[in-house]
Amino acid sequence: MNPLLFTDGYKVDHRRQYPEQTTLVYSNWTPRKSRIEGIEEVVFFGLQYFIKKYMIEAFTKDFFSQPKDEVCQKYQRRINNYLGENKVGIKHIEDLHDLGYLPMVVKALPEGVSVPIRVPMLTMYNTKPEFFWLTNYFETLLSTTLWLPCNSATIAKQYRRILDKYAEETSTIPEFVDWQGHDFSMRGMGGLEAAIISSAGHLLSFTGTDTIPSIDFFEEYYNANSDTELIGGSVAATEHSVMCMGTNEGEEETFKRLITEIYPNGIVSIVSDTWDLWKVLTEYLPNLKNEVLSREGKVVIRPDSGDPADIICGNPNGKTEAEKKGVIQLLWEIFGGKTNEKGYKELDSHIGAIYGDSITLERAKAICERLKQNGFASTNVVLGIGSFTYQYNTRDTFGFAMKATYGEVNGVGREIYKDPITDDGTKKSAKGLIKIEKTEGGYIMKDQVSWEEEQQGELKEVFKDGELLINDTLQEIRNRVKNNQPILFL
Repeated sequence: MNPLLFTDGYKVDHRRQYPEQTTLVYSNWTPRKSRIEGIEEVVFFGLQYFIKKYMIEAFTKDFFSQPKDEVCQKYQRRINNYLGENKVGIKHIEDLHDLGYLPMVVKALPEGVSVPIRVPMLTMYNTKPEFFWLTNYFETLLSTTLWLPCNSATIAKQYRRILDKYAEETSTIPEFVDWQGHDFSMRGMGGLEAAIISSAGHLLSFTGTDTIPSIDFFEEYYNANSDTELIGGSVAATEHSVMCMGTNEGEEETFKRLITEIYPNGIVSIVSDTWDLWKVLTEYLPNLKNEVLSREGKVVIRPDSGDPADIICGNPNGKTEAEKKGVIQLLWEIFGGKTNEKGYKELDSHIGAIYGDSITLERAKAICERLKQNGFASTNVVLGIGSFTYQYNTRDTFGFAMKATYGEVNGVGREIYKDPITDDGTKKSAKGLIKIEKTEGGYIMKDQVSWEEEQQGELKEVFKDGELLINDTLQEIRNRVKNNQPILFL
């Protein structure tokens, strides 16, 4: 499909609506507002993917490499069928095809850094005057692609900060946090691309994922190599159909078969709430204690329903003693473990737990805090972070928007901006050319600067006239995420 059709309907005729003799449009992409309490900086991620997949691959394959007449006729047919009688025309499309590349500059901050709200992450503008219309033509495609990986990378980083904090306070294995936040979101996301790019954002802060295609994503677009580095991984695990097929009456035998025959060593995660979680914890596992402790590896118990904090940490108002104790206390009573030098209990290395239903930032913090209050290290449980976290967000979560702030008409620059009187200030844009400076407190924006000043800031050319100029690796971006740590509300 012609990538020039990856757009809103109203975009196709903006070219004729700009003032006559317009020669340049300069726009920026900015998170304008946070709707998550305490998060005032957003992780920048996904631009390299966008440039490679759409600005280079899609335009090369489906536009420039296709016969001009065929491309233009198909474009004209679609627009005519869509708008009816119109004067959009195709000469500008023919001219772009003749040029053979996208005459655009994309300047950006490094991927992986945390960017304060209302500070632009990138700017775009045209390099040839006749193609001024291209800049904001890209708004739709960029917007629909870029907000999600930024959102997910930001939220994952907040999970990481919560888990790191409690691991530092209660655990002797802080390195386990790499695996403690596990991506379970794929099946609940809004399509395959959404699942992949969201999981990729998660993997900037963690290594656990069940979204296999995100590993290929990093190899294809971020120079990663799963043969030589850990991109993402998981463990053997059951699902409810497996347990159901073993029958309710045979559930204990299913557990035994799994841990002694199918997986006699290594890590295996077993979903445990198919019928009666508390029966599993008070009858089946005590009966299988020797089998569990004699394995080389860990058996991970996976509850999958109920209030996460109550299930893991115990419900003081529970109907039974098992419910009051919760999963971790019951596993401790069966399998034991050690009290570490920080004074917190760590389960025996042969047993563990994971909970992956409806986890949120608030619930993650509550689970860690309640484990701490109960005398347990936070690293006794893995949290499966799914679509209940990542799909419950939109472009408006951080108010992302691409807006033009500068243009040139008849060779004269115009500082432009929007500031709706009916808005609360969220939609007020910058004005004119933009320079991003880096201070001890982070990135700051200066607008209404000269072209000379604009060239001196932290925004660097990433793409120009069809070529990618900066080609980051996954590890470089992970390092930026790790080392660029803002103080966030916990």
